[in-house]
Amino acid sequence: MNTSEYVSGIINDIRERKMQALREYSQKFDGYSGDFLVTEEEINESEKEIPYSDIKVIEETYKRIYENHVKQMQYNNFSFKNSSMYGIIYRPINRIGEYIPGAKPLPSTVLMISAPAKIAGVRDIIITSAPVNGKINPYILYIAKFLGIREIYKIGGIQAIAAMAYGIGMKRVDKIFGPGNLYVNEAKRQVYGDVGIDGLYGPSEICVLADETANMEYLISDLRSQLEHGKTSRSWIVTNNKKIANAISDENIEVKIFDTIQECIDCVNDIAPEHLEILTKNPLDIVDKIENAGAIYIGEYTPVPSCDYFAGVNHLLPTGKTSRFSSVLTVADFMKKISFAYNSRNDFMENRYLGIRLAEIEGMPLHKNSMEVRR
Repeated sequence: MNTSEYVSGIINDIRERKMQALREYSQKFDGYSGDFLVTEEEINESEKEIPYSDIKVIEETYKRIYENHVKQMQYNNFSFKNSSMYGIIYRPINRIGEYIPGAKPLPSTVLMISAPAKIAGVRDIIITSAPVNGKINPYILYIAKFLGIREIYKIGGIQAIAAMAYGIGMKRVDKIFGPGNLYVNEAKRQVYGDVGIDGLYGPSEICVLADETANMEYLISDLRSQLEHGKTSRSWIVTNNKKIANAISDENIEVKIFDTIQECIDCVNDIAPEHLEILTKNPLDIVDKIENAGAIYIGEYTPVPSCDYFAGVNHLLPTGKTSRFSSVLTVADFMKKISFAYNSRNDFMENRYLGIRLAEIEGMPLHKNSMEVRR
């Protein structure tokens, strides 16, 4: 049985047997089958487990993320012509679900998803996370409390995605956000269409484009940082400098060496990495030539981890070459665009011949009649 069949079997079973199946899979994978909804008492108790210094770190980090993302907010826009009015209306998604990994808790991801969601005006935000020994990580709970999120479920894995998508043990969501393992990604892929998803996030990636001016200590430290996410993470050094290439001894780091910086740029665009660091002379000149990357970080003092945590930019990024057509998570991902039109009578009567002829070309007589019948 392949991964797709395995995941679909679990999703279909949960859809059919609902809570009974949800409890069975939760017990099987997380060793938990108690009440899924986290109590108010559990949420409040989480604060006692967090050092005050960490609370200040959380608050300041959220402030930085919020301030960066609030500039992305989009507002209704309209154009006017001959007394007619056309445009786009922006509306927030009503209800979203955040999938936050529990085995290796990522509380920073709660901040990264929740900040743009709140800016967009999302009404309901829920969190699902796998319990460990029957409990959700206290940092996840405290951040949820800090952000005013009270609907948190002790559910992980495939079963969490199915529960959010089909309203098993909770009200269904409209869109699911958050990273996960191979099985969570496949579950998100399979429920897409019944609900929205933010993307399919694969293993972490870092690519460093460097020339002779790069600090080797910083460079190697950065390349290794993303390998910390797991064995499937990938790390590339792309350079035109043999000294740098020869200094890389870690077998987990892929070395790409070329004669010119332009060839290095071409290589980076082909890799289409999640994270791209540029450690070169005149890095801004190179930025203009980068077409495919989830994020670009320039200079010695912009390592990937700084942007994973405190810089204020989002760390949910496209992986696996998907930056060719996908983008970093932004406020726009939490909003819907609705087309709006108002034709004045004069404008309609003057220009309907265009629509009438197109309807004739496409063989749509009832479309044509809808325009011709008006006086």
